[in-house]
Amino acid sequence: MTTAQAPILEIRGLRKSFHHVEVLRGIDLIVWPQQLVFIIGPSGSGKSTLLRCCNRLEEPTAGSIRVDGIDIMARSTDINAMRRRIGMVFQSFNLYPHMTAFGNVALALTKVLRKSRAEAEKIALAALARVGLAEKARAYPAELSGGQQQRVAIARSLALEPKIMLFDEPTSALDPELVGGVLKVMRELKQSGMTMLVVSHEMRFARDAADRIIFMDHGAIVEEGDPEGIFSKPREPRTRAFIAEIVR
Repeated sequence: MTTAQAPILEIRGLRKSFHHVEVLRGIDLIVWPQQLVFIIGPSGSGKSTLLRCCNRLEEPTAGSIRVDGIDIMARSTDINAMRRRIGMVFQSFNLYPHMTAFGNVALALTKVLRKSRAEAEKIALAALARVGLAEKARAYPAELSGGQQQRVAIARSLALEPKIMLFDEPTSALDPELVGGVLKVMRELKQSGMTMLVVSHEMRFARDAADRIIFMDHGAIVEEGDPEGIFSKPREPRTRAFIAEIVR
């Protein structure tokens, strides 16, 4: 990665208020191609709201957001078209229970991208194979573990060939023994060059896999740096207190 490249995500002066409560207070953040950027911080610090503003699931109150060079706040921007470039993986899997894993992945390919059935099948099966679930293509969500359902959700995003993937607490709804399979897929995505912005409490994974760590508190970025700096030598007292608490 070189800074000669244009950023995939560029956020400037981002603010978000719910009624009279300011949840994001002037966020500036750049994510470069092929980076895995991890956002950590206490509950209520605005992490998930920041992620949801990145594809306008939440409408920012002020500021600018550019994804792959396109201003997603501009009136002329087709936000639905932009969302295809922005993969989003939620805490809950949001799979259609009456459709197989294959059906869940293929749906947007045929309905949104207007792919032929044959082409959609090829892409969907490749996406399922990429998350290690080729043999579960005909299984329904109820027949899959939580970890497998989350991997289907990841495959559904991957099938649309996004420029960036946003992960909002992707493992928090999973039993501890199922977390590893999802993190393994995320690690492989990083190795394949996917740009990712992740909100998660998986601190060991953050330390091992992230390029940069962002520490947020009360709607602001308090500190950012490489994992070694944030976890071993944080500069800010608030970061130090948070890290001391989570590694106890």
